[in-house]
Amino acid sequence: MEEKRMLTVTVDGESYAYPYATPYRVIAADFQDRFPCDILLVNRDGKLCELHKVLDRDCSLKMVTAQDVPGIQTYERSAVFLMLKAFYDVAGRDNVELISIAYSLSRALFIRAKGNFTLDQALLDRVEERMRELSAQALPIEKKSINTDDAMELFRREGLIHKAQLLSFRINSHVNVYSLDGFVDYFYGYMVPDTGYIRCFGLELFENGFVLRLPTLKNPNQLGDFRPSMKVYRALYDSTLRAESLNVSNVAALNTTIAQGGAMPLILTYEAMMEKKIGDIAAEIAARKDVRFVMIAGPSSSGKTTFSHRLSTQLRSCGLHPHAIATDNYFVNRDKTPRDENGNYDFEGLAAMDVEQFNTDMMRLLNGETVEMPSYNFKKGQREYNGNYLTLGQGDVLVIEGIHCLNDQFTYALPKQSKYRIYISCLTTLNIDDHNRIPTTDARLLRRIERDARTRGYSAQATIKMWPSVRRGEENNIFPFQDSADMVFNSSLIYETALLKPYVQPLLFGVPRDSEEYIEAKRLLKFLNYFLPIPADNIPKTSLMREFIGGGCYHA
Repeated sequence: MEEKRMLTVTVDGESYAYPYATPYRVIAADFQDRFPCDILLVNRDGKLCELHKVLDRDCSLKMVTAQDVPGIQTYERSAVFLMLKAFYDVAGRDNVELISIAYSLSRALFIRAKGNFTLDQALLDRVEERMRELSAQALPIEKKSINTDDAMELFRREGLIHKAQLLSFRINSHVNVYSLDGFVDYFYGYMVPDTGYIRCFGLELFENGFVLRLPTLKNPNQLGDFRPSMKVYRALYDSTLRAESLNVSNVAALNTTIAQGGAMPLILTYEAMMEKKIGDIAAEIAARKDVRFVMIAGPSSSGKTTFSHRLSTQLRSCGLHPHAIATDNYFVNRDKTPRDENGNYDFEGLAAMDVEQFNTDMMRLLNGETVEMPSYNFKKGQREYNGNYLTLGQGDVLVIEGIHCLNDQFTYALPKQSKYRIYISCLTTLNIDDHNRIPTTDARLLRRIERDARTRGYSAQATIKMWPSVRRGEENNIFPFQDSADMVFNSSLIYETALLKPYVQPLLFGVPRDSEEYIEAKRLLKFLNYFLPIPADNIPKTSLMREFIGGGCYHA
């Protein structure tokens, strides 16, 4: 009979025999002692599988823990489900009007809650205690496929209108829902098999909401430090209020706007809001008479180049004369470039920059001297001088963009009052629904996939492969300095994922199924599937999104 048939499972190059229909959880238990933290999923021949799934073929398995990106994403999602269940238990289902998983903030999730209760630490302590009770019981997290119409009706009854509205745009006849001790919800992604896997978490009151503290990829067995950047938080919160004022705070609302023909007014309104913000920054710079250096830094695909151009336009409207300076021209010559632990050139560390020459040139300019500005020949790996001279006159300011622009070690010689520092990042606050957030890194990765394909000829596979290295560079060289900025500028546009969908989707389908990058490509494809597309025809040529899709009026 089928259930008695033995199947071959290959793990780390060795073959093992297991009966047909053996749960992956049972197989994972046989290898758990090889890992410092829980196995949360298995990778079966390039496909992620939850542990409640059963063996139905010969296959190769890789164990996925919270030290792997899909694993830590699964842990976070499961912890959110546990928190929601506990919160409803403690506050009472009828008393909860809203629980919204807003955004990530310093190794935690910021959450907003509204209803007939007092949100204080005492309430959060009771919710956390309930979470630990549920965790200790190791209650099963069950997954089942139900008719989409039935799911919509279920969520309407439960008051989760945002989920019902989201599912109304799904073509599939069935959707997967998860249940935990009678509490049912819809999640974008995988779950652990029971609550016993969710042991590391904490709840703390924060600003006008609270945070769910979680472990990190580096150390999944303990909570990460919670040291939030208040400037980034305020930028995120302002964007949340802006989206709510436009009635577009989640994907369902965005899709409804698009379906009802409201995309164009939304685009123009959001672009106007962004232009006003850039104008306000320019006016503030102009009001600070000592500012001669506008320093701009931010993570990859934040739109730094277009932002610099638009800011320069606004500075000119304020009577200033901006000059663009690229810090890339101050790389040390290739033979002096340091190498990383793998022997590759480390272009992102401060040691890759000629800090002394940069400060010497900037101080000479500040003192009214004429300076021959360098340009870097990346093919030769050498800095060159081609007769490009610059002198700062009355009203002249330098707009300087680069990875280290917020690091005082890079600009150590420049007087503090002469610098105006801007941190720019794509801080998306648009979420799939109230319980499923969109990581800001996803928004930036989609931008980069399209730009790399258009301007560099890179495949989506190549961009996804290099992304972890890019992120490590940001963690070391950009994020630690974000709170030193005079201004945090959020470059996220509420409509951008809908715009990028037609561009990025075909590129992601081109990622080979047998590649390591396929799992991430498939996750992004599932994510894009929630969005209705927006054509690029009506996107202004000055839009920051033109830096990624092309057709803009700036050289970016």
